[in-house]
Amino acid sequence: MRILLVGARGMLGRRLETALAGIGDVIPVARSGTSVTLDVADSTAVDALVRGFAPSLVVNATAWTAVDRAESEPESAHRVNAIAPGALASAAAAVGAAFVHVSTDFVFDGAIGRPLVESDPVNPLSVYGRTKEEGERRVRAAHSNALIVRTQWLYGPDGRHFVGTMLRLAAEGKPLRVVGDQFGAPTCTVDVAAAIVRLVRAGVTGTVHCASQGEVSWHGFAEAIFRLAGVEYRVESIPTSGYPVPARRPARSSLRNRIMEVTIGDDMPMWQDALAAYLATTATSST
Repeated sequence: MRILLVGARGMLGRRLETALAGIGDVIPVARSGTSVTLDVADSTAVDALVRGFAPSLVVNATAWTAVDRAESEPESAHRVNAIAPGALASAAAAVGAAFVHVSTDFVFDGAIGRPLVESDPVNPLSVYGRTKEEGERRVRAAHSNALIVRTQWLYGPDGRHFVGTMLRLAAEGKPLRVVGDQFGAPTCTVDVAAAIVRLVRAGVTGTVHCASQGEVSWHGFAEAIFRLAGVEYRVESIPTSGYPVPARRPARSSLRNRIMEVTIGDDMPMWQDALAAYLATTATSST
């Protein structure tokens, strides 16, 4: 199987490159840093690339993830998060390739008050969320058998993320004030990549949630990071209003993996177990 992986140099993309290698020949694609480069905002280039390689599977892991900057640069976010996924899905459909698109919990407003399932109504609160939701709609319109995987609160061996930021700021002795009234499920990219491969193998299509089990606030997440890393550090809990940012966040956006439960079985770990495993691996690799 020839697999075109777009966004291969992102935090999740790097883990997907490793995981997908178990089911096919992966061609990593990114804006830079790969032998095959692509500007996903260029729909003509997207179509030419996909038609040229004629893959069996296209995986889109690229996204404009600067959530707050998207508020002041909506056109850029729209090109990458909305237009590009639709163009990739359309090109994949034209060559008869399966298509996987990675989305986010930010398509929800988090007001329901329980873990969200795939059929819950979307209502994004930010430019980032709205562009990601539009990207989902464009993918569905362009490819009748696409797989859309929503995930959240990602961290892992690659890139910048909350876990690394907390440990770095603590090492620098910085005071930490973290929001305590936003809830979600911290999720490791290694687990998401493995789940996507299982979904592809099983031929699952449609919209699927893929996140660690359980939920916690950002403040609780920070405290768990230090506790599991064996670091004593004080973290002050503050309300969302105490940390003003341009983009609104959903208050409770933890995802329930209901479709995985009934198709391939939900083997995503509890968020605490995933975090402990990640920190153990990080500690081992640094010694």
